[in-house]
Amino acid sequence: MTQSTRETERKYEVPASGDAPRLPGLTGSGKGWSLVDGGAHDLDAVYYDTADLRLLRASATLRRREGGPDAGWHLKLPLGEDTREEIRAPLGTHDRGNPHDIPEGLRDLALSRTRGARLEPVVRLRTERTVRELVDADGGLLAELTLDRVRADSLRGDHGHAAWTELEVEAVTEDTAPTVLKRVEKALGKEGFTRSDAPSKAARALSETTPGAVPVAPRPAGTASGTAGEHVLAYLTRQARAVVDLDPAVRRGLPDSVHQMRVACRRLRSCLRSYRPLLDREVTEPVRAELKWLGGELGAERDQEVLLARLRGGVDALPGELVLGPVSARLQAWDAARSSEARDRTLAALSSPRYVALLEALDRLTTHPPLRAKAARKPAKVLPRALLKEHDRLAHRVERALRTPAGPERDAAFHEARKGAKRVRYAAEVARPALGGAAKRLAKRVKAVQEALGDHHDSVVARETLRRQAVAAHRVGEPGFTWGLLYGREQAGAAGRERELPQLWRAATRGDARKALRT
Repeated sequence: MTQSTRETERKYEVPASGDAPRLPGLTGSGKGWSLVDGGAHDLDAVYYDTADLRLLRASATLRRREGGPDAGWHLKLPLGEDTREEIRAPLGTHDRGNPHDIPEGLRDLALSRTRGARLEPVVRLRTERTVRELVDADGGLLAELTLDRVRADSLRGDHGHAAWTELEVEAVTEDTAPTVLKRVEKALGKEGFTRSDAPSKAARALSETTPGAVPVAPRPAGTASGTAGEHVLAYLTRQARAVVDLDPAVRRGLPDSVHQMRVACRRLRSCLRSYRPLLDREVTEPVRAELKWLGGELGAERDQEVLLARLRGGVDALPGELVLGPVSARLQAWDAARSSEARDRTLAALSSPRYVALLEALDRLTTHPPLRAKAARKPAKVLPRALLKEHDRLAHRVERALRTPAGPERDAAFHEARKGAKRVRYAAEVARPALGGAAKRLAKRVKAVQEALGDHHDSVVARETLRRQAVAAHRVGEPGFTWGLLYGREQAGAAGRERELPQLWRAATRGDARKALRT
């Protein structure tokens, strides 16, 4: 069993002096603020990583720690500047620090970063910790300040050693963290404390104990400048990182995580398609195929979430006298069976060798990009052409959908147009840093088209489900009135979307955005 907490903290170098290191007084850091004794602890931690330090390269750490109030296994994952999520598991009954004793749950949550490589002990840290608690005038806890005297021993075969003293300041609540950390840092600066460059104790220990160890730098920002290829690569890097970062949340079933991971897969696929002239297709097409597979596996769970929310919303919007029979109970039973199956499908995909191979492929794609000669050209010469080509493809799909008579074929044509609209939006996202407002305007207009087409498609799926529920209810003698009423409302809503589409499309094809892209 695991539990999760968030921590927002900063590390500081202790000013050099002839005296023993001490905790600062923080005089004047805040009105009525004061420091109280928080005790002392002896900590003994072994950190685990792959042979090539994949966790540390991804700003993550995994450790087994004895001593202190939170002894156990800790997996720390980055959430943003100064903030990390710490996922904890208790020490096992027979746990002696052997890498094979790593809790399976934590090993799985680290998989998107390790990509299945073996985890092994890399460094041991023994820390003498002195704690002070920063409290306000009412005695409320604001932050913890810990003075850590650290001894590090490499476990990678080189027998390196290091020692240092550092100060950690951890804010207690996210709401007050920015204010508290800012004031504390100002007070620390007056006493000679400076921010540490090391992202973690483990990173510092390895850099100081292991001769020739690859420096662990912060993750690249994924920004772009210069060539068209650099812009495309920056976008691919951000989306590949999103897949990696979202993996633990998807495994734990956190809200919206499946949706966001599926969107990252779509954005990657779309970028690789729209900007094919800049990339070696022999490398990218297999990756696109695997991204389509993963998106499909995630889609079962996400589509069920969307469909259930739509159907429940429809029922909740009806007056009570129009809800006849056990409608809510039937929906609940239907969802229980489908959600469980979809959840199993998601977890099976993330546990498969095929998924690990895809993670490896994404890593290679971003670290050794298969750029063609055209990628070296200026963005203004290459990116607009690809974006306008996607817009032209969308135009053909929309015009075909509007010409198709009402019925299943038209529904399918609308769905194809929706997918084309997404490709235009994603292609514009890639180009926006280089092309600015023109790409932004085009994306905004196409988004309105996509949303209308998306609502239409959701209505098509909902109507089929409502029809099946009505048939199932009829078979056991339950009233079918409410199901038919919901069906009719969905049908009317879809017809309204069809009437809106021509106007939305005219707005999306106004010439100024396209003209600006050509200049």
